[in-house]
Amino acid sequence: MAESELQNTGFPTRYQGRPRRRWLSVLLALLFIAVLAGGAVYLVHRAGKPSAAGAAGGGPGFLFGRGGSAGPSVTVGEATAQAGDLPILIDALGTITPPKTATLVPQISGTLIDVAFTEGQMVKQGQVLARIDPRPYQAALTQAQGTLAKDQAQLAAAQVTLERYRKLLAQDSIARQDFDTQNATVKQLQGTVETDQAAVQTAQINLGYTTITAPFGGLIGLRTVDPGNYVSTGTTGGIATLTQVQPIDVVFAVPQDRIPDIQAAARTGHLPVTALDRARAQQLATGRFLTLDNQVNISTGTVRAKARFDNAEGKLFPNQFVNVRLQLGTVQGVLVPVTAVRTGPNGDYVYVIDQDSVAHMRPVKRGLATDAQIQIVQGLQAGEQIVSEGGDRVKDGAPVRRADAAGPGGAGTPSAGASGARRAASGSAAGASAAGHPGWVSLPPQVRAKLQGMTPEQRHAYFQQLRQQQAASGAQPAASGAASSQP
Repeated sequence: MAESELQNTGFPTRYQGRPRRRWLSVLLALLFIAVLAGGAVYLVHRAGKPSAAGAAGGGPGFLFGRGGSAGPSVTVGEATAQAGDLPILIDALGTITPPKTATLVPQISGTLIDVAFTEGQMVKQGQVLARIDPRPYQAALTQAQGTLAKDQAQLAAAQVTLERYRKLLAQDSIARQDFDTQNATVKQLQGTVETDQAAVQTAQINLGYTTITAPFGGLIGLRTVDPGNYVSTGTTGGIATLTQVQPIDVVFAVPQDRIPDIQAAARTGHLPVTALDRARAQQLATGRFLTLDNQVNISTGTVRAKARFDNAEGKLFPNQFVNVRLQLGTVQGVLVPVTAVRTGPNGDYVYVIDQDSVAHMRPVKRGLATDAQIQIVQGLQAGEQIVSEGGDRVKDGAPVRRADAAGPGGAGTPSAGASGARRAASGSAAGASAAGHPGWVSLPPQVRAKLQGMTPEQRHAYFQQLRQQQAASGAQPAASGAASSQP
């Protein structure tokens, strides 16, 4: 069939199909590009609308937290740099050490017939604690006293005879040898009597050892022997242990570099020492510094120190580990909370808040520090407002919003009662301003009543939860025109 005939039949030839397929591909490509451009324009327009609304302080962007850089400021805690005295402290780990400790070991052997104390009892000096059977030692004392009496009688008779021999010798009636022999006999008996007297004293001492008394006042521990048992000087652990707890000492180690400071401060007067619990949260007792040891431990580079506590309340217990805080004095300067000072590549800095609530980064030079405050040596003046909490979210020159109540450690912050009153007042004012917004009427009645009764913190949490729900469902906010009353 000829080509002219095929054209007349109405069927496309191979030269007629190619242009149509080419135009179809171009059309689909243009349509795809148009869809992408439209989507991009829509996304840009959607992202730009909340920013404008947030800049105006209302609208859906401000209400649901979708504002851009011009949206709400970062909420921070603020504090006031104050001029004051910062204590110079040395913190160390100490051990409670009793000034006196005694193990009640029997000095004689015998049967324990009585224990006159209760375990854990506070006893006084001289108080009877235990008794050992005294009968054998009473008999020994009686025997020693009898021997002494016999020898004293013999000595007296020998002395009478010696006096008679002395008179006879003067009359030349006896030989000189008889007089010398009698004189030696008297001296021998005198020695015997002295020995007997010592035996009597020993027996009296042993008899006294049958009654065990407290050598000093203190706290007695658990007994190791019960009545009826045979005890002796070799009894393991003795009968019990007595420890003095009022007053009581604390031994701790300080760095050798601080020895000159401690010695200089000790010459000016008593140095206060505080004993803290393991978490350094509770103060157990206060005392005074006593002395330093006479040598430095070469293995640790520290020297032992001792402080004394009255321990009237009994909070310090022997061999207990405590945190010790020794105060050497005070130093004056500008003080800020520890959380206000931050460290960057160029050193330490703080964020200073100006009158327009804008934070400015300012380099500072720190001095001494405690757990709560830091001394600023250079770069900050007393009375300036600084960021004490939330500084990790702050940028130099960015606006900030001051919290109603500053974080812990903030100097010059309002009291809890005043903060609560301001929060209540601001919540009421925010609820009233939100009710007057044109978008307020678009909210359901139950939602409006709920928002009016909320505090700013509760309202903020409510909006945060609502934003999360909308982000999960992809739905538009139903109350996009309502004004926000977030804090």
